[in-house]
Amino acid sequence: MTLTTHGSDVLLIHENMRPILPALGAAHEVHCLWDVGDADAFLKAKGSQIGVIVTAGENKVEPALVERLSRLGLIVCVGSGFDGVDVAHCNARGIAVLAAVGANADDVADHALGLSIAAWRGIAADDRMIRGGGWLASNRLPQRHSMRNAPAGIVGLGSVGRAVADRLAALGMDVRWWGPRAHPGTGLPRAASLHDLASGVRLLVVCCRADDSSKGLVDRTVIDTLGSDGILVNVSRGSVIDETALIDALKAGRLGGAALDVFETEPTPAARWADVPNVILTPHAAGVTIDTLHAMIRLSIERVSIFLGDDDVRRKDLLRESVA
Repeated sequence: MTLTTHGSDVLLIHENMRPILPALGAAHEVHCLWDVGDADAFLKAKGSQIGVIVTAGENKVEPALVERLSRLGLIVCVGSGFDGVDVAHCNARGIAVLAAVGANADDVADHALGLSIAAWRGIAADDRMIRGGGWLASNRLPQRHSMRNAPAGIVGLGSVGRAVADRLAALGMDVRWWGPRAHPGTGLPRAASLHDLASGVRLLVVCCRADDSSKGLVDRTVIDTLGSDGILVNVSRGSVIDETALIDALKAGRLGGAALDVFETEPTPAARWADVPNVILTPHAAGVTIDTLHAMIRLSIERVSIFLGDDDVRRKDLLRESVA
């Protein structure tokens, strides 16, 4: 798509983008797909006016929708992820895809560290024990291993994975990693395979990019290899882990514990976890601190304004940031 043929309007396709609507609407014509009633009629009438989609990276942007927006030139993902977008399909149609890659890496890593410590040291379980009246003068407190010198593995050593590795190393853990893409010069040993990594660690933190190649990457075999003393933490995407296999392993005691911020279906049904032991759950909250979220929203609004503005040089520079 050339710089002069894109539409002038903005489309929001998922209701979790409602908070960005006032700021975008102040400068652009914005349409909310969840409010239009008859989506087919809307696309027939307005589809050719849409130049930009703004979405969360995990929200699915259906190729069929993209194909009905004949003058779409840009998809802006507010967060750091873009797994809901078929990037290859968009690139083939001349549509750029922008995400705030790495913008929330420190926040996600902080959350991953908190989940790791909470699961390893049984913090949430101890809280429930006290609240349930289980702390008695006569009982013996749970005995848990120290994290210092214990082996920890990182799956995926991108910006989040490196930040998690730094934090675990600061605890004195013996950190190693595995991922499909090499990262020379990290100073951390890379396992020969994911199974090799899982067999040699007691804590496995999943930080890898979510795409077709990583779907179901952490399967039953990996979970069983991690074993009854192992703890699995996921701050990537729910699609990376076989969630049913994980639940089965926790119930059977084949996995020591898990801490999850992301899920196969979001919001995850409460009933799915009602009788699952040794698991800590948070609502996809790792990367959405107030500070970072505001910064990512500001970046997204700026990107929309540049793309729909009159400065061709700035627009060209912006499009060079498109993910591949």
